[in-house]
Amino acid sequence: MSRGRADGGSKKRSVTLVLVLVIVCGGLYMYTKRNGSTALEYSTKVRKFGSTYLGGDEEVDETPTKLGEDEDDGVVLKSIPVCDDRHSELIPCLDRNLIYQTRLKLDLSLMEHYERHCPAPEKRFNCLIPPPPGYKIPIKWPKSRDEVWKANIPHTHLAKEKSDQKWMVVKGEKIGFPGGGTHFHYGAGKYIAAMANMLNFPNDIINNGGNLRTFLDVGCGVASFGGYLLSSDVITMSLAPNDVHQNQIQFALERGIPAYLGVLGTKRLPYPSRSFELAHCSRCRIDWLQRDGILLLELDRVLRPGGYFAYSSPEAYAQDEEDLRIWKEMSALVERMCWKIAAKRNQTVIWVKPLTNDCYMSREPGTQPPLCRLDADPDATWDVKMEACITPYTEQIQTSRGSGLAPWPARLTTPPPRLADLHVSTDAFEKDMEIWQQRVDNYWNLLSSKINPDTVRNVMDMKANMGSFAASLKNKPVWVMNVVAEDGPNTLKIIYDRGLIGSIHSWCEAYSTYPRTYDLLHAWTVFSDVERKGCSAVDLMIEMDRILRPKGFIIVRDKPKVVEYIKKYMKALHWEAVASVDADQDEDDAVFIIQKKIWRTSESVRELE
Repeated sequence: MSRGRADGGSKKRSVTLVLVLVIVCGGLYMYTKRNGSTALEYSTKVRKFGSTYLGGDEEVDETPTKLGEDEDDGVVLKSIPVCDDRHSELIPCLDRNLIYQTRLKLDLSLMEHYERHCPAPEKRFNCLIPPPPGYKIPIKWPKSRDEVWKANIPHTHLAKEKSDQKWMVVKGEKIGFPGGGTHFHYGAGKYIAAMANMLNFPNDIINNGGNLRTFLDVGCGVASFGGYLLSSDVITMSLAPNDVHQNQIQFALERGIPAYLGVLGTKRLPYPSRSFELAHCSRCRIDWLQRDGILLLELDRVLRPGGYFAYSSPEAYAQDEEDLRIWKEMSALVERMCWKIAAKRNQTVIWVKPLTNDCYMSREPGTQPPLCRLDADPDATWDVKMEACITPYTEQIQTSRGSGLAPWPARLTTPPPRLADLHVSTDAFEKDMEIWQQRVDNYWNLLSSKINPDTVRNVMDMKANMGSFAASLKNKPVWVMNVVAEDGPNTLKIIYDRGLIGSIHSWCEAYSTYPRTYDLLHAWTVFSDVERKGCSAVDLMIEMDRILRPKGFIIVRDKPKVVEYIKKYMKALHWEAVASVDADQDEDDAVFIIQKKIWRTSESVRELE
């Protein structure tokens, strides 16, 4: 009998507790409705279920659901939370809030706070990034080079801050780009022609008959330098951090200009050695003398034999004491690196890198900086620290006195010498081109009802191999960011040797770009690779949605079970099927083409009203 009376008291206490919890939860719900979603708070109180994050404290198995598993019995996921509107420009691995909240100890003087710092899997966001209020489908290329919709990137501080340099100007509902820069107020076009004239290139054309094709612009601003180079058949990797000039890379990509969020800090840039014919810095505010010249030596690593470094800065022409000191020390450093002045005029100096190892070998013993170790891999870049040493050339370069690359456009289809590094034959290279040309032609046939010639501009090949997908798009008005996995064969050097650009990356993490920056994503067996690594396919889909512009396309080429798995999440992601091709005896992979719908949050709609 006593046990029964105790149970009755326990029930009363339980009812009271439930009532208290209802009141508290109701209050929290009303607070959240008034103050926006809390889905974006970094928290340890998160659990993962089928790769979808839910609130809760209990311990659970966080193993991602494997592709093709039937644990949901065919149930279609109805919704994925939408992130708060104020996070419409979230870059998960370059998020200052993550740094603040996790109290990472970083050396600000070395720019570590601008390098990649990704949230742990249990702290990732589980929500879709919304477009900003008033978002419009981007202006089409080539008109987009000169103007974009202000609503898409509602930031005008650079127009005020850089008004005298003509970076950008506000024109009603649009932001215009006159082509100016910190050291080229009269426009990038005239500046580029002047550089070609300094180097005595024919007709003042910077590509020098196709011998210069891939450029690196460090501290690129809004990438007008790279934008104006495109008409000369030069493709530029425009590089800048997410710093005080916020959104500069976002503006570049909105304009349809190749760009990447990165910084010369402590880690190597995600590009192989000998990737660029010319590196450029126009008042990029980099201390090239720090740490024994390690940043200049990183440029040396990625420059080709005979490559140029064009430097426009007060040190090149000013006469005050501090500028003269910097110029003297910098000149001494590059001389020890065996660089020579190719041209110097007004505000700009252009150095040229040697073609062979001869100068390195003739230096006095003990000369600094030293040559890198012979066993060091100059092409290893993923999470690899920079070294203050000179990368010597291979025997092949020493013998051929240069990279041995064909001029553009023949370079695109000519087997490059570094194929031998990967033990790839010329026949295999040519067969790869043939296969991907057929595949791309089929893709465009499947997309024909949905696209016009100018619909697609920014393209990402998420697993680029040797770049043949991008090469097959040579006659279309697009550019391609070729992504190569961090744990596979380093084919990115082949891609650069073909006159294309790209970066190393792991799709277990978020990519270094703003939301809504690509029109088309090509995912060839990327989902299968992510599963093999034990990472989440749903996390990958949410990341792809973040990168993709509204009305943009995804082409998935993967196992049939991958396609079926993706279909379960289509409604939740606001995606719709465009076309599907089943696997057959000739192809093990199925093809599934998706289009992202354009949608707005209730907050965005209210603000528009």
